[in-house]
Amino acid sequence: MNNTKLPLRIPSKLHFVPVDSLSKKLFLEEERRRREILNRVFPYKLASGSAMSSPAEFYKSLPPISKAYGTLCLLTTIACQLGLCHPADIALMHELVFSRFQVWRLITNFFFLGKFSINFGIRLLMIVRYGVQLEKGPFERRTADFLWMMIFGALSLLALSAIPMLWSPFLGISLVFMLLYIWSREFPNAQINLYGLVTLKAFYLPWAMLALDVIFGSPLLPDLLGIIAGHLYYFLTVLHPLSGGKNILKTPMWVHKLVASWGIGAPTNSRAQADRTAGSAFRGRSYRLNG
Repeated sequence: MNNTKLPLRIPSKLHFVPVDSLSKKLFLEEERRRREILNRVFPYKLASGSAMSSPAEFYKSLPPISKAYGTLCLLTTIACQLGLCHPADIALMHELVFSRFQVWRLITNFFFLGKFSINFGIRLLMIVRYGVQLEKGPFERRTADFLWMMIFGALSLLALSAIPMLWSPFLGISLVFMLLYIWSREFPNAQINLYGLVTLKAFYLPWAMLALDVIFGSPLLPDLLGIIAGHLYYFLTVLHPLSGGKNILKTPMWVHKLVASWGIGAPTNSRAQADRTAGSAFRGRSYRLNG
């Protein structure tokens, strides 16, 4: 057996990647991705040493439709709280709409979420969170589609409220709950911490909120109307086209023209306009339990 020892060659330069340095790289990359997601959904101006921008900059960064609806709800509540108007003057009263032609009630009832209370704050935060996430995510550069979703939801709720047993004087809470339902279908696997008590998937969030309303003694009808309107929109724009059907709820051209006249949203000649005719209302899909 040859016991000749081979010379040990040591390279002139050793290239080692320290474990700490590699971990730091991975951490920084993950932090960068997290900030990109946060900036896309809630576009704060994250600066070194500051968590977010001023309230004025945050408000300015909100997408147009969610910002307008949330602002109108807040101003309506302030006006009622200061006695400038009474909730009965803006409530949905069908007999007053048809007999005295007070047609503004068909619109103003959607802007009252109740007087200042914890429930009012929760509903307003739902607009800021779930409405903004929809408008900045699946409906990005598709402002007309998002506005049409809100209009269709309002029309559906008005039609449902025409049934005596489903009548509600204010449909704003139902419209907000519709946003929550559509958000839960668009982000079904998002993890939600409910008041620090339990963590669940976003798909179950509307039903958890419904259960909490039962516990707290809040009326269930507004939430149920919102779920019905949200599921109707989601079925017609996502589930039905996915099953081979045709999208029968495309955004009308007058909504596109309205958004263009306001100077908000994507231009009509952009790629977003072409995507709107692709067959589905937004980039969602059905959700299979335990999938």
